[in-house]
Amino acid sequence: MTDREKDVEILAVRHQLGVLHRQLGNQRPRLRSEDRALLAALLMPLARATLRRLQLLVSLDTVLRWHRDLIKRRHARVSVNRAPGRPRTVASIRWLVLRLANENPSWGYRRIHGELELLGVAVAASTVWELLKTAGVDPAPSRTTVTWADFLRSQTEAILAMDFVEAVTLTGQRQYILAVIHHASRRVWIAGTTAHPTHVWVTQAVRNLLMDLEDTGHAARIRFLIRDRDAKHPALIDDVLGSAGIATVLTGVRMPRMNSVMERWVKTLRAELLDRTLIWNQAHLRHALREYERHCNEHRTHRSLAAAAPLRAQPQPLEPAQIERLTIGRHDRLGGVIHEYRYVA
Repeated sequence: MTDREKDVEILAVRHQLGVLHRQLGNQRPRLRSEDRALLAALLMPLARATLRRLQLLVSLDTVLRWHRDLIKRRHARVSVNRAPGRPRTVASIRWLVLRLANENPSWGYRRIHGELELLGVAVAASTVWELLKTAGVDPAPSRTTVTWADFLRSQTEAILAMDFVEAVTLTGQRQYILAVIHHASRRVWIAGTTAHPTHVWVTQAVRNLLMDLEDTGHAARIRFLIRDRDAKHPALIDDVLGSAGIATVLTGVRMPRMNSVMERWVKTLRAELLDRTLIWNQAHLRHALREYERHCNEHRTHRSLAAAAPLRAQPQPLEPAQIERLTIGRHDRLGGVIHEYRYVA
């Protein structure tokens, strides 16, 4: 369309509007909502001086009001799903705050907020406080109690536990087994067996144990040895251990839970070996204990080690082809008292 044709069309439209004004007189024109939206969108880009010169069915203020209503409805549609107030904290930040509070009972919300800032997580301290309160986490002074079990778990690499285990042979002779276990690795040492646990024998057994620890590389990490108050432990062994930098921790009277790791292993030893084997004499007992020590250190799984053994890493999962041709072999110890199963390639 040429400019002349546009001018002719505009003049014709203006003349028609004049005719409509004469016919309507003082009557108010009826416009629908879509008419108002269209006129507001078309006329608002024009300058106000231009709008005043145009012959419109309504006043300029009415057009401006239509435009404000149009913008208001647009914003209402955009924010219709937004909840009032500040937006909800990201789920990953909520989980991180609760994790820090769970793993560090002595940390208050200010300390947790400082750790989050160190990690580059921008969140207000009041938000951390609100997250902890909503999750039902008590303030730091109410959850800073450190139990004996928590202390042991934090010091497992540096702790040994020692205890005597009694066994009776078929001849009625009572044998005393001196056993030691490392808390972190769950490695077991049978320090010796004897029918007469004299102070001299126990002291020598402890010296032999220290030499084994030096050979296996554990001596540099061990700092504590937990034992009970049995009279079979001479005071001299504390001096022997102290010369190697190992402090002795005595359990409370009638408090076996203070040496729970050792007590648990003693129960396992009885259930898996001593209660299922007829011990002929001291030589037979030592042979059985050597086999069981190897079984515990090289094969038997431990839940605390994620199904690994103290001297064997966790095995890799089998491939689908290996599972389809699953071939498992059995190795017997002590004539079949203990069974060990291995994958046969």
